[in-house]
Amino acid sequence: MKITAPSLIRWSGLAALVAGLIFAVIQPIHPPDVVASVTTGAWAIITPVKTVMCLLFLIGITGLYARQVNEAGWLGLAGFLLLIVCWWLQTAFVFAEAFIAPPLATTAPGFVDGYLGISYGHTGGIDLGALPAIYGLVSILYLLGGLLFGIATLRARVLPRWPAGLLAVAAALTPAAALLPHAIQRLAAIPVALALAWLGYALWSERPQHRDLA
Repeated sequence: MKITAPSLIRWSGLAALVAGLIFAVIQPIHPPDVVASVTTGAWAIITPVKTVMCLLFLIGITGLYARQVNEAGWLGLAGFLLLIVCWWLQTAFVFAEAFIAPPLATTAPGFVDGYLGISYGHTGGIDLGALPAIYGLVSILYLLGGLLFGIATLRARVLPRWPAGLLAVAAALTPAAALLPHAIQRLAAIPVALALAWLGYALWSERPQHRDLA
């Protein structure tokens, strides 16, 4: 099979679709971010899947940007870079949840509980160095990246406008999740997840004759 740039971009849409669906599905079933969850079977399944999800997002978002690189302009480039750095950093955090936290759960439960508490601002007084600040940066990149990339995609008119608009609006409303009880804050990520999955499906299902790339 001949590998071409359009075919690679098309398959990156499938990566975005799968990552978005995983991101949406895990939100209501994710175990609580406490040390007691780390040794459960659900944690052993969900966190490695989240790690794969992060890697797929890196591929998928790159493909979404490549498909509209000429039309998205500087705004698209800015949104793309912010999202890529966001998911690159998020991959490191999720990898630690999946493969570092479980072995430490019995020997250093306080540290693990503090590490997991970064996401909702309760580190239990554990000195985690720069990790809380870096996680805060991830949240900012997530918001700004989704907003700018969604707006750029809307303006580019290459991919469907509805999921692009949903991505922009959902990302912009992300801070409002802080007003929700922590137990349901995760659900606020579902609109962003569905928007990226929708864009990925649009890219993956796009007919070759409708593409600008040769």
